[in-house]
Amino acid sequence: MPRTGWHGLPRPVRAAVEARTGPVVAAHPIPHGLTCATAASLTTAQGTVFVKGVPLDHAEAREGQRWEAAINRYVRGVGPGLRWRVVAGGWELLGFEHIDGRHADLSPGSTDLPLVADALLAAQDLPSPRTVTVPRFEDRWARFLAAGTRELLRGEALLHTDTNPHNLMVTDRRAYLVDWATPALGPAWVDVAYTAVRLMEADCPRAEVLAWAARFPSWASARPEALAAFVAAHCRRWEATVGAAAARPSNARFAALLSLL
Repeated sequence: MPRTGWHGLPRPVRAAVEARTGPVVAAHPIPHGLTCATAASLTTAQGTVFVKGVPLDHAEAREGQRWEAAINRYVRGVGPGLRWRVVAGGWELLGFEHIDGRHADLSPGSTDLPLVADALLAAQDLPSPRTVTVPRFEDRWARFLAAGTRELLRGEALLHTDTNPHNLMVTDRRAYLVDWATPALGPAWVDVAYTAVRLMEADCPRAEVLAWAARFPSWASARPEALAAFVAAHCRRWEATVGAAAARPSNARFAALLSLL
């Protein structure tokens, strides 16, 4: 999605933000993130805030922001708190607590790996939302699940489902899960599986990925047939999306999950 800098936003948008924050004295663009059209750390009269936003006519991106806002009260402490939400000048912007950190390093031997594990363990203790109807993980995969396997992906854990390194922010002391745009209710081991694949992408050897995943009780208790159903569905969807040849490397990493249980 094309990016618009802070000073390129319409004046009514900037005015609406500054009505919440006071004057913006510095804006540092954030280049990462696929689902927003503007993202920046703003230094304001009230401190620093992270702002992201999309045009009102971008329905898919607005849906992701709607979910971020809707479940934020349930993920605070694991993710940054939402301070405000403004709609003005043809844009919708969200203002979050600023995390003074960096994206996680998931490479072999990284000291970030235990911090990421701690964040995921904390996320698995989050309560299921009671005032928000979060999508069911098994419904998301219904088209690609084999007959009779849908119930294997049923669960009540609040899942992030996109634990790529850009959504894992690390400070000197801890890690945070950011960008809760695709939440779901499902088995708690799902986010462990997604993150284990990211470790493989960062060239972590099987033994290190296995030791990392072993920290999670949810992973130890995962049903092999449930993981197999998820892996098969993912591989079918990715192959349908990019073609058999292009899907092969990613699908091989997902298939390798089956050897980690």
